[in-house]
Amino acid sequence: MKDEADQSGEIAATRCGFVALIGAPNCGKSTLVNALVGEKVTIVTPKVQTTRTLVRGVAMAGEAQLVLIDTPGVFAPKRRLERAMVDTAWGGARDADIVCTLIDAERGVDARAQALLGKLPGLARPCALVINKIDLVQKPVLLEIAQAAAGVAAFAATFMLCARDGNGVADLRQWLAAQAPPGPWHYPPDRVSDAPLRSLAAEITREKLFLRLHQELPYQSTVETEAWIERKDGSVRVEQTIYVERESQRSIVLGKGGQTIKSIGAQARIELEKLLGHRVHLFLFVKVRAGWADDPERYRAMGLEFPRR
Repeated sequence: MKDEADQSGEIAATRCGFVALIGAPNCGKSTLVNALVGEKVTIVTPKVQTTRTLVRGVAMAGEAQLVLIDTPGVFAPKRRLERAMVDTAWGGARDADIVCTLIDAERGVDARAQALLGKLPGLARPCALVINKIDLVQKPVLLEIAQAAAGVAAFAATFMLCARDGNGVADLRQWLAAQAPPGPWHYPPDRVSDAPLRSLAAEITREKLFLRLHQELPYQSTVETEAWIERKDGSVRVEQTIYVERESQRSIVLGKGGQTIKSIGAQARIELEKLLGHRVHLFLFVKVRAGWADDPERYRAMGLEFPRR
């Protein structure tokens, strides 16, 4: 990307910053990334641990390009997949130019937030405190949260916003643009994500899986796009496989008479057609892959490091 001269003859320098959003599960990181970008680039559900790996959204703010890194929620992991997710979150924060630490206003500085805040000084990166979901509490509570967080870690700035309705998002975007280091843009200005369409399509189906199923099953499943065939009429045929760990789980995903998988497929197809702007023929299959959560190859496919411990 070449710098362009403005009317005064001076060079308008471009800026580009990598911004990691980190926080406890379900604090609104994915919703905020989508709000900053202005389009849906990462999936969102009310359930914790929806985001499994780093998802990058690209937002423009004047001459600055912000590469927003949506990270998995930080919590005390128990299973191998959970350890990989938390390690990935901290890795994304360490590699970023700027870190936004999200606190759920309704939960405040609870034990999870305290543990996360305590690790921030080790990042050696400029950090902004972002208190999200401000519509759910009174203003005095917000001030208490800001003071409690500042007592644990130092922040370059504090923002109070509601990512869901966009209130306060513009102020955060403007501040991030000012903090972005000078340099060329990493992506074309019309790019909103670095995720391949095949990956985004799999994530959309996984989102519908999370919303449709309950309890532990969504966490014991994964989705892979096996085929992406563009047809002469402009439509696309997409074949995806939902992998589960046991035959009993496969039956649950299929549902009685295949009704559950049909519902998941219909919802995913509608969103894919909106994303692509043309017709989608989506075919979903459910297969048992015992022990996939302990298979290094599956972790590589998801963009995660395989924890040996």
